[in-house]
Amino acid sequence: MPMDEIRFGVIGCGLMGREFASATARWLHLEGMDVRPRIVGVCDTNPSAIDWFAKHIPDIRLVTQDYRELLADPEIDAIYCAVPHNLHEKLYTDIIRAGKHLLGEKPFGIDQTANRAILAAAQDRPDLVVRCSSEFPFFPGAYQMGKWVTAGVFGQIIEVEAGFWHSSDLNPNKPINWKRRIATNGEYGCMGDLGMHVLHLPLRFGWVPRSVRALLKQVVTERPDSKGNMVNCETWDNAVLACDVQTEDQAFPMVLSTKRIAPGHANTWFIRIIGTTFSAEFSTKNPKQVSYLPYRPGEEQAWRVLDVPYESAYPTITGGIFEFGFTDSIVQMWAAFCDEVAHGSHMKQNFRCVTLEESAVSHAVFTAALESQRTGQTVPVL
Repeated sequence: MPMDEIRFGVIGCGLMGREFASATARWLHLEGMDVRPRIVGVCDTNPSAIDWFAKHIPDIRLVTQDYRELLADPEIDAIYCAVPHNLHEKLYTDIIRAGKHLLGEKPFGIDQTANRAILAAAQDRPDLVVRCSSEFPFFPGAYQMGKWVTAGVFGQIIEVEAGFWHSSDLNPNKPINWKRRIATNGEYGCMGDLGMHVLHLPLRFGWVPRSVRALLKQVVTERPDSKGNMVNCETWDNAVLACDVQTEDQAFPMVLSTKRIAPGHANTWFIRIIGTTFSAEFSTKNPKQVSYLPYRPGEEQAWRVLDVPYESAYPTITGGIFEFGFTDSIVQMWAAFCDEVAHGSHMKQNFRCVTLEESAVSHAVFTAALESQRTGQTVPVL
């Protein structure tokens, strides 16, 4: 393939598949990129979803309801896959064994066993870039938090809190979907659907939980099905995980939360780091701003607010005075994936998408959390 082009197939043409298509259409938004994605094939079992792609993406030449046709096509270099969790193991391993680079949706397997099977397939193909999707850490405010962690400004870390909350499921009349069923979503519930977003930065910082005490809650126990009949919801709506982190030089508590029912939060991702010499927090609730508190012994303790409207990992044509949003984070995440496919360890910047190892740690955390909920005990993360 030409060095400046990665030919993609998309498996799963729903909400996130359309976001990827939008990102490819906005590639000229990026400056200085020497590689670009091009969607040439799509697959979905829903014909109307495929029709949207065929209508809006002129480069598509292969449209199918059988994903194996994409994998057999030598003109496709990489796959973006967004399907329910129960399909991850089969599709992801097939994609890898077919020799395609893969960006797949979280949690990268319905459970720990499925995740290990995907990792084993990837270990047999070290020539491929296999990554998990997580776009929120590409917000400028989150990027700034990473710079502060790298610079070591926090001193002794007192505590960390990170979370991802939304509230659309507060409506009990919202119809049931696959995320409310263990067979398709898995036992993790909201942790599997939202948790990788929350763990992405802490794990990248080297903050791996040693143990977890979980408080999981099912808020809405029944929802209407497509015929209006009330059926049982089987998965957890909200999760709060109290974790114990120990690094080479310090130990601190870390609270992680994933909530499908958080009244007033449309889609809020946040991280807060409290330290003895510096504290900081960022939330997509206020995407232009990062709050921080530098401290020296005896001086006043006053929070400050810094505007970080548009300073991203990959430079863009957008002026620094303008605001950054979710669609911008999608473009940045895709730039990181394509950059790594094209350049390997010589990426233009060093913040990668979620790695296989990080996905494995997330499964260890979520598996321990389920055991903690069952026993009421603090459980080691293995």
